[in-house]
Amino acid sequence: MDDSKARGRGDTQARARTTRPQPDTQPETQPDTQTPARARAQDVEVRELRTLGEFRDVEHLYGGIWPPVPGQGPPVGIELLRAFAHAGNYVAGAYRDGVLVGAAVAFFGAPIGETLHSHVTGALTGSGVGFALKTHQREWALARGLRRITWTYDPLVRRNAHFNLAKLGARPVEYLPNFYGDMVDTVNSGDASDRVLVVWELNDPRVRAAVRREWMPIEPPADAVSALTVRDGWPVVGDTRADVVLVAVPADIEAMRRTDPEAARSWRAAAREVLGGLLDEGATVLGFDREAGYLVSRGWVG
Repeated sequence: MDDSKARGRGDTQARARTTRPQPDTQPETQPDTQTPARARAQDVEVRELRTLGEFRDVEHLYGGIWPPVPGQGPPVGIELLRAFAHAGNYVAGAYRDGVLVGAAVAFFGAPIGETLHSHVTGALTGSGVGFALKTHQREWALARGLRRITWTYDPLVRRNAHFNLAKLGARPVEYLPNFYGDMVDTVNSGDASDRVLVVWELNDPRVRAAVRREWMPIEPPADAVSALTVRDGWPVVGDTRADVVLVAVPADIEAMRRTDPEAARSWRAAAREVLGGLLDEGATVLGFDREAGYLVSRGWVG
């Protein structure tokens, strides 16, 4: 299942570098005690969960975000939530006025002692809950000496791409075709489960600025070439060989799956070919623009 699901050559390289915040002098090794999670998103309180009643609430919340088809359960059930929490992994909930409005589940990954893999984060839309959950998760990981958090997301979901890359400063590192196989919830059903794996380096200057809400959007340079664009709602593959390219995504792939499944499948194939091909060739995703899509460079290192 995906994390962060909200219901939350030359001149070009130089310009991209100027958008990065300057590094802090010392890496963080402890959580930021000056800005408690409760203050980050309109009186949202984020805390670890430990009881069966709390896990039951998470199961219900997830079932509303990813409505299952008849005969199927939510993405994570009570038993697994209990096992993860009891074994010392990350299970947390976000509350507003005592009501659960978001939850996140993560477990330790490889390299052991350095990485936390965030399996699923679900939150109600438009309330800053997802950001509060990720900030809390980062502090939890830092307090345990971890260096990074990884997760996957659907690269065609525009709001999640913007949240992960622009708001959190995560970096896509791998394209994973049909990663989960067939998914049977009403949001993902009927589409291949292609995913992008992102890495959130917890002490990267981009990330440290992002969690302070000092966002540094990357504006697409004038010489960027459209490798994937949209025409009448359908994808059109362009020049993927340029040094800096833009990879568009549809306005709402989830709605498209319901209203025009053929077009949705075409977008999936095009994204796999273009974005997947670029990542496989070692290109770097510099960021995401709401209108232009992914900004990708073949030569930028940073």
